[in-house]
Amino acid sequence: MSDKKTQILEATEHLLAQHGFDRLSMQMVANEAGVAAGTIYRYFSDKNDLLRQLRLHVVRNCASNIMRGFHDDMSLHQQFVTLWRNAWDLTINRDDNAINREQFDSLPQQENGEQRMQEREAFAPIHAFFERGIASGTFKPLSTDVLSGIGIEPAICLARKQVQGIITLDATGIDDAINACWDAICLHKESELSQ
Repeated sequence: MSDKKTQILEATEHLLAQHGFDRLSMQMVANEAGVAAGTIYRYFSDKNDLLRQLRLHVVRNCASNIMRGFHDDMSLHQQFVTLWRNAWDLTINRDDNAINREQFDSLPQQENGEQRMQEREAFAPIHAFFERGIASGTFKPLSTDVLSGIGIEPAICLARKQVQGIITLDATGIDDAINACWDAICLHKESELSQ
């Protein structure tokens, strides 16, 4: 991606987090990016194209942030804790990326197979993590979307509630939530269930 295009996307990301979709204008983006308004149209056909490409930019950054510190040589449990804590931290920190991810997620869903495929590609390492857990017999044989929904996504939901002041989780509470989510996705042996 060219430096100018990245500059425009990052300026748009910042402005969108500050002002929302309705107040965002191409002139604001040009001013924030430090480029002429016409320069934007070299990279984006219109505001909708800019927002469509920004969405992918936001999704890729979000996926990258959630994968921070994640290594193949960690145990499945360590990998899970890393993903969960990163999702929590990303939401708690309320940076432009987290705010915009929430804004894009709250938009009405449009049937866009390409967009879904790009998001799936961005989060492919997380799906692969769940697939490894299923293959090893550690995780329940559910779809990776369901496992993510009951394993990792509660971190985002709980962090949003913490930001809103609805709940207050200290370090022990966060550890308890991580353990509950881990327990929810793990396949329990019959002998464990009968105890």
